[in-house]
Amino acid sequence: MTAARHALDESFGHQQVTSDERRGRIRRVFDTIAPRYDLMNDLMSFGIHRLWKRTLVRRCDGIHGVVVDLAGGTGDVARRLDGCGRRITVCDPSREMMLRGRRPADKRLRWLAGEAESLPLANNSVDLLTISFGIRNVTQLTAALAEIQRVLAPGGRFVCLEFSRPHAWLAPFYDFFSWQVIPRLGAAIAQAPIAYQYLVESIRRFPDQREFAGLITAAGFTEVRWENLSCGIACLHFGTKPNDWSHA
Repeated sequence: MTAARHALDESFGHQQVTSDERRGRIRRVFDTIAPRYDLMNDLMSFGIHRLWKRTLVRRCDGIHGVVVDLAGGTGDVARRLDGCGRRITVCDPSREMMLRGRRPADKRLRWLAGEAESLPLANNSVDLLTISFGIRNVTQLTAALAEIQRVLAPGGRFVCLEFSRPHAWLAPFYDFFSWQVIPRLGAAIAQAPIAYQYLVESIRRFPDQREFAGLITAAGFTEVRWENLSCGIACLHFGTKPNDWSHA
């Protein structure tokens, strides 16, 4: 085991830690990488993450009202969603990420510190909740899905963009790039190799397309489906809160 992997194992999940400790460590990861977060996204995905996010926004066409971009970080997805009379809030546990992302032109965006497992939002108050590359970093996935269900209005939509399992023919190349290239980029560009090693591990530990769809269904969502992007490297997941939901 490399020194980087050993340090990662000590920090994330290979020893007995409480949810609060793990949550704090994950937050420190994102505080650390905040200054170069958007640049690293471009380098790691060759800019393709921008196309994935544009696809997410297109799939949200026709959904208006109150929109929350959870784990919204620097606000790049929220800016794409802005318009059509939407009232958009960026919600993220890392204040540093949000501070790095805020721009003078973001007058219509609201910025709110909050975690997926305990959203600072009222019941049935959100028409559309999106999350991009953030759901795998929650410490209690079922609790986060329950919270998303709680804050969505009946008929509200949940749209999640996350890394997933690529097609079999692509997996060896993808694994090599993930394990060998991304941590080196993290060291060279962001001076945070351990943080990017963690991010790679978090992708591998996250449920695949079918399993995650099952968790969304189990949380009470209907119209659950997924859409692979770039041969399954990323995936869009969709769910709707039932109109007759009575567990508010």
